[in-house]
Amino acid sequence: MKNIGFVDFDPHYQKVASYIRKIALTIILTRAGLDLDPMAMKKIFWTVIKLALIPWSFEYVLSAVMCHYLLGLPWDWAFLLGSIFAAVSPAVVVPCLFRLREKGYGVSKGIPTLVLAVSGIDDAASVAVFGIVSSIMFSNSSLTTNIIQGPLSIIGGVAFGYFCGYLVKYIPERNDSFLVPIRVLLLLVGGLMSVLGSEEIGWGGAGPLAVIAFAYVACKEWVEQGWDLEDNPAATAFEIFWMFFEPMLFAVTGAQVVIADLAPHLVLVGCGITVTCIVLRAVLTSCCAVRSNLNMREKIFVGLAWMAKATVQAALAPVALDEISKMTGDDEYLAELRNYADILITICILSIVITAPLGAIVITITGPRLLSKTSKPPVLEGWRRSHRPSIRDISIIDEEEMAERDAEAETESTSQTQTPSTPQVSPILPVIPNANSTPNPITVQPNPRT
Repeated sequence: MKNIGFVDFDPHYQKVASYIRKIALTIILTRAGLDLDPMAMKKIFWTVIKLALIPWSFEYVLSAVMCHYLLGLPWDWAFLLGSIFAAVSPAVVVPCLFRLREKGYGVSKGIPTLVLAVSGIDDAASVAVFGIVSSIMFSNSSLTTNIIQGPLSIIGGVAFGYFCGYLVKYIPERNDSFLVPIRVLLLLVGGLMSVLGSEEIGWGGAGPLAVIAFAYVACKEWVEQGWDLEDNPAATAFEIFWMFFEPMLFAVTGAQVVIADLAPHLVLVGCGITVTCIVLRAVLTSCCAVRSNLNMREKIFVGLAWMAKATVQAALAPVALDEISKMTGDDEYLAELRNYADILITICILSIVITAPLGAIVITITGPRLLSKTSKPPVLEGWRRSHRPSIRDISIIDEEEMAERDAEAETESTSQTQTPSTPQVSPILPVIPNANSTPNPITVQPNPRT
């Protein structure tokens, strides 16, 4: 609509769009933390780390090098773009995997859980590195301070998230009538406080890590208290939040691109970089799974499952342009920085347009052909049986508990109506003769034996 000329945004739009992106990023990272299975993470921890960090690091460096030499970006901007480009989109991967899991594909070896866990760690790495690189680029501190700030951001973010996650184990109480809404509110407010607060103090890399750690530790503690991981009302709530913020996020990101200003060379080179990176990453991911318990067909599927890009790219791509808009100084220098930011946004949007539909199609088609199917597919209880949850799933009224109470009351009433009543026996009272009445004569019957 903007490129056609029907819509024109004033300067206040950028500030509103910035807050929309930060809220959407918080929801994305919270969902990533809630989707991590604590028990599965213990069993396949090193496999997840290997499949998450090695391919991510490879694509991060490869995309940065290609952008530097093919697009002429400085090294700092190239690595900033690479940190966004290497992320995998849970919004594309998760629904496709749930459909495969419902049909029983890959369940015996836990492939859906593996792919989900790797996607969450992949996004955490991208957001953390992006925050560290952007803090160094747009900070006025010394180089020594920026170097020290990187590791401290990682440690501080994880520590703060762990503390918040452990805190919500006791707040609110388990018997609170508003337990679910309060827990959802704590996750949302704590995540926003982490993201906005870390940017305010200049530690942008700590906030996103704190959000994922907060959600993961909270989910782990709630599962130990009796919540079902597959029927987690907090995860349902954030999926509903994402249904509202997903179209807004992609809309405000797409509005940054002016089609008339796109150079054909930039589009062709961007498409080439995208295709090269996703193909080489898929090959490397399959190679990294060599010593796992997966067969060759499953290794190929795992390599293809992480090609989709959408959410993190849409949330982080315009952040650099927002930082530049706050800067003052030489107009020529700022115009050059805006040009770099426009290239970054264009490459990210091209990666979304190419890989998001392609990734969903590849997972849907190759899943039944490459994964083994169990004889009896698992019946998923609760909201995950449907891919579109409802507001009723996070109601403060426990419908199952109410149904059990109604059934018990109905059983008691039925048993009372069906129990036969005991006849009441009136006591036999002695007959007291009247004083004026004539007594009846006594008749003596002879005994037949005598």
